[in-house]
Amino acid sequence: MTRLLVTGASGLLGLNLALEAAQHGYQVAGVTHLNPLRDVPFAVYPADLAQPGAIEALFNDVRPEAVIHCAAVANLEAAEANPELAWSVNAELPGQLAQIAHRYGIQLIHISTDAVFDGVAGPYSETDLPNPQSVYGRSKLAGEQAVANACPDAMIARVNFYGWSPSGKRSLAEFFFNNLSTGQKVMGFTDVTFCPLLVNELASFLLLGLKQKLAGVYHVVSRECLSKYAFGVALARQFGLDEALIRPVSVLESSLVARRSPDLRLKTDKLAQALHLAPPAQASGLQRFYELYQSGYPQKIRSYHG
Repeated sequence: MTRLLVTGASGLLGLNLALEAAQHGYQVAGVTHLNPLRDVPFAVYPADLAQPGAIEALFNDVRPEAVIHCAAVANLEAAEANPELAWSVNAELPGQLAQIAHRYGIQLIHISTDAVFDGVAGPYSETDLPNPQSVYGRSKLAGEQAVANACPDAMIARVNFYGWSPSGKRSLAEFFFNNLSTGQKVMGFTDVTFCPLLVNELASFLLLGLKQKLAGVYHVVSRECLSKYAFGVALARQFGLDEALIRPVSVLESSLVARRSPDLRLKTDKLAQALHLAPPAQASGLQRFYELYQSGYPQKIRSYHG
């Protein structure tokens, strides 16, 4: 049974990943910081990994054989408002963790983002030159570089995902669902294109990458890309909600501060070739997202937040 350490275990990706890994027979240790967890089917280790010596102490305690590093300042607006914190968590911490993982010979997957690209000339492959446009994107790219330098055998996964979160309002899918299900009008950006992957499916692909010991940069997103407006419409249709409540607009009409890259289509050929499995398209992900809703999964996820 592989001992797997998951950082950011109380977040959208970290919690869903830890649950998926536990179901697959991993001995999971989840690291939490600001948001405690309760009654989860894996061990929980509260820790501030930014504190000197915290990572090494955690590794000595857990003795992991593999680490998937999900912890991040992942909200673009929060990163823009507090660049020092974003740099500390997204750039410096991954490098420190990678150094220690490499020293102990521990397999590492580091979670990065599609926001390392400027969105001018997608679709992007793993060899295309990044050019981030926000504090979040710049800090995450610096984290990628720090991990690659400290631990060349690490897998760096550039992702974009949605799903049911512990807070109930972390993902774009939840934003559309929460508003449309209560009859609220929302904006849907027609000029921002992305390739979101259901977080449960993302977790499965990350565990496959761990099993295959993938190293280097991989794009782990859906093979099908669409605008955020089209994503909202597709979700509305899946849930039988009123798609007319979604107003098609330009991102320039929003009050968002952090600059959004317009075309974040990522190529997934490298991942598909390495795993002999192509990432799913949008329809199957939204279908499973709906089935999870029907099964009571959102309530279950929220119940874990202490």
